[in-house]
This record gives sequence, C-alpha cells and structure tokens, in this order.
Amino acid sequence: MNNNVVLLVHMAATWYMTGLIWLVQVVHYPLMQLVGREGFVAYSVKHQSTTSLVVGPPMLIEVLTAVWLLSQDVELRRSGWFLASCGLLIAVWLSTALWQMPCHRALLNGFEQSHLRILVQSNWVRTVAWTGRALIVVGLLASRIKAV
Repeated sequence: MNNNVVLLVHMAATWYMTGLIWLVQVVHYPLMQLVGREGFVAYSVKHQSTTSLVVGPPMLIEVLTAVWLLSQDVELRRSGWFLASCGLLIAVWLSTALWQMPCHRALLNGFEQSHLRILVQSNWVRTVAWTGRALIVVGLLASRIKAV
C-alpha cells in the first residue's frame, strides 16, 4: 500500500477527530448539565452507545494508520514531528482511558456536577492533543506533496 495514501487517511481521521473533539468540548459536554437529573441516566446510556459509533471507527483508523506508518515508512519513523504526533495520540488514548471513560461510567449512575466538571476539564487534554496532531500531520503531508 502507498504510504502517502495511508498518511492521507491518517490525516483525515485526525482532522475528523479534531473537529469532533472541539464540538464535544465547547458544545456537547457543557450542555450535559441542562439534561436534568430525572432523564440523565437514560441520556447517558444513549449518549455512550451512539457516541461510540461516531468516535470508535475514526479513532481506530487513526491509531492503525499510525502503527502502519511507524512500521512501514522509514522517513516518518525518523521524523521527530511524526513521533511527537504519535506521542500526542498516546496522550489522547491515555486520557480517554484514565479520565473520560471513568467519568462517563460514573455518570451512568446519575448526574453529579463533580463528575461533569472533571469530564470537561480533563477533556482539554484530548482537545489540545488532537489539535496539535492535526497541525503536525497536515504539515507532514504538505511537505510530502511539495517533495513530489
């Protein structure tokens, strides 16, 4: 498979997730406090099941293409910029596993302002990391296009 095509797919997944995470950070998570206590558990259950469908595939594509590029593209494997973007991707996954998923699990039991506050504050890690990745990856692809 052509590594430039894989890099393009990688960039597309990264930019998709970057746009989505900004929407989640600025609009979606803050609005959760308006759902109300009565319907919050049902809302949380539906939120998690439907959100997984929207974020799961592009997150997997992003990590799988990163692994492909690390293993198959010598130039990127030697690039400090690409390695930094991979570090940011690890930060995204760690943040998701250590902060966002536990907060979402806790919110399945009912609305707690403290859980929502931690969710919104900790999600800045993913927002900043994906934004950094998006800028790095588009720069890497642009330099590849210039070189051709």
